[in-house]
Amino acid sequence: MSAEIRKIAVWIEETHKEADKTISPATRKAVATAVIANPFAGTYVDDLEPLMDIGAELGALLGAKCVQALGIAPDAAESFGKAAMVGENGELEHAAAILHPKLGAPLRKAVAKGAALVPSSKKMGGPGQVLDVPLGHKDAAYVRSHFDGIEVRLNDAPRANEIMVAVAVTDSGRPLPRVGGLEHADAKGEDGLR
Repeated sequence: MSAEIRKIAVWIEETHKEADKTISPATRKAVATAVIANPFAGTYVDDLEPLMDIGAELGALLGAKCVQALGIAPDAAESFGKAAMVGENGELEHAAAILHPKLGAPLRKAVAKGAALVPSSKKMGGPGQVLDVPLGHKDAAYVRSHFDGIEVRLNDAPRANEIMVAVAVTDSGRPLPRVGGLEHADAKGEDGLR
């Protein structure tokens, strides 16, 4: 089964100034969101494999759109995250099926590696509700400067029988990081932690 996509939205957030200090180069986050039909809305099914396959499809599509929006080579991506919001006729398990078993591998390919776990969130909601996409360093979870997030909100999604799926990618960490921890330049990316 392939995703029945109603809408895709892609945008970039750039921070040029923080705490009255100029950020140069600006920190940048891209987020790509797909609004899809939920094939299991209003119905309980045991086998969620079709949603898992849709997750793989969307991981590749949305990850590539983020990298393209940032205008960077895939290996220049520094952090990533994923999130999904099901409409009222769906279940949280539908969001989990999209996000967890298969979305990660194609997203990692889109950002050229990604040894760390992809931070995620899921919720139930309706049109105009905010979905938070958590972010973490793609190769080393202990890089604290990349613990972050970005919000996604579409005025007409998700409708009752839809799922809104978001992937975010950055080319940097937070502006002015100073809470310690492993630095991006020192990340090895071998075990997903350091």
